[in-house]
Parts: sequence; structure tokens; C-alpha cells
Amino acid sequence: MPRLHVNVDHVATLRQARREEFPDPVEWALAAEAAGAQGITCHLRKDRRHIQDDDVRRLRERITSVFNLEASLDPEIVRIAARSGADAFCLVPENRQEITTEGGLDVRGERARLADVVPALGAAGGLVSLFVDPDLEQLDAAREVGASFVELHTGRYARARGAGRERELERLRRAALHGHGIGLCVNAGHGLDYDNAAPVARIEHLEELNIGFAIVARALSVGVARAVAAMRELVDLDSPRALR
Repeated sequence: MPRLHVNVDHVATLRQARREEFPDPVEWALAAEAAGAQGITCHLRKDRRHIQDDDVRRLRERITSVFNLEASLDPEIVRIAARSGADAFCLVPENRQEITTEGGLDVRGERARLADVVPALGAAGGLVSLFVDPDLEQLDAAREVGASFVELHTGRYARARGAGRERELERLRRAALHGHGIGLCVNAGHGLDYDNAAPVARIEHLEELNIGFAIVARALSVGVARAVAAMRELVDLDSPRALR
């Protein structure tokens, strides 16, 4: 079954709305770990709209599960990532005007920069993943630039309905199979929630799901422990809820 990594960006989004010291994404991450999160993810954006540099430092110091740092190809962010001590890095596209990440990284178009950044982050001691659309050519390009992981962008699947959702789910299945076949480890994430995560969790060869906003939003009503535990049950292939 895939591991559940919880993204804490939107805890920081709430804090930054008032520039307060609370809610603290680090304390929230520790509560998520206690409730069953198998990894913690955050995205240090160039515009610092949510996670701040000090959050990255404190997360590295305090969490005991896998620490996954999402980063753009901006040179400043890459330098910070390389010094962060993160266990894993996920390289993502970044557009200052976007509300959230809108699609996968164009690995083919960014081949030259990735040829430098991927080995540099690997030398810093972390596993390097590329956030990509479920496109087989992008997966091939990710392998060529030396990435060990890809994270499949599940946004189109999450937004689709009816037959369109099943088509997008099949795209994810094909991409996971292809990635595994060429030697990549495959993760997935973006837009997954309590209604759509279970079918993705059942895709063969997926190792990890990254889910944030839905868990943070539910935690506002039921608390961190119940929100994380409910998602763990959905992605656990042996649980009754996942098998519905």
C-alpha cells in the first residue's frame, strides 16, 4: 500500500493570513505524525506565501518521519533545499500568479537545468523526485536526467467527473506502470481528498501519496488526529473503507 505523506503548507497559509505565530505548521506536523502520517511535505515557494525558511529548519529538527521538501528550480530555492537536510526533494513548477500548482514540470523543456539540479540535490543526501503529469514522455525524460522518483500530478483526475475521471485514472495507471518499468519509483498527489483518494491508492506500483489541503480542511472540524487517521484508513488497501 502507498505511504501517506501529509502536506502542511495550508496550516502555514492560515498563519500567514494574519502574520501570526499560530497555527504552527511544525506542531501540526508533529500531531499528524502521531496520528499516522508516514511523512511530512512542505513547499518553500519563492514568494513565501505560506511556508517560511524557519519552518523548514524547524521541521527538519523535529519531525521523525520522512521530510519531503518541494522546491522550484529557482537558484535561491535550490540552494536552500540543498542545505536543508531534507530526506527527499520534489522539484515542481512554480508560477507566481497561480493559486496552487497547476500542472507538472516540463522535464523535457527543463532538461538543461535539471541536469545540474538533480545531481546537486542528490549529492546533498536526499532522494530527488520530479512532479510530472502522467505523460509517458515526461517520465522517460525524468529517467534521463537522473531522477530516482516521480510524483504523478493527480489534479486532472481530481477535477474530472464520471467517465472523464475513469479516463484520468487509467492515465495514472499507465503512467505508474511505465514509470516502474523504466526503473522509477512512483508517487502521486495533488487535489486528492476523502472522496477520490482510495482509487488512486489502489494503483499498482505507487509508493506514496502526498495529500494536504483536504486533510487540513477536515481538521478544522474534527481535529488533526481524526482527519489524518481517516485518510490513512482510505489509503490502506486492507481497510474496509478503501475496499468499497
